[in-house]
Amino acid sequence: MAKIIYYRNKCIGCTSCIEHAPEQWEISSEDGKADLKGSKKNKNNYVLEISYGELAENEEAAKDCPVRIIKIIK
Repeated sequence: MAKIIYYRNKCIGCTSCIEHAPEQWEISSEDGKADLKGSKKNKNNYVLEISYGELAENEEAAKDCPVRIIKIIK
C-alpha cells in the first residue's frame, strides 16, 4: 500500500488532481478546493491509503499540482 498526504489548506482548486485521478479526487461545492475522497484528517493534512494500482495516476496528480501540496509515500 501507498499513502497520499494532501495539504488541503493550501489548495487553489485548479482541478489537475481530478483530471488524473477522479476516483480519489473531487471538487468541494462549498469552497472550490479539492477533496481527497475517503481520507482522514491528521492535524493539518489529509491521508489516504491507496493500492499500487492507483499509484501511477496519483503520482501524476502530485507532479502536476502547481502548488505541490500532494505527497505520495510508497
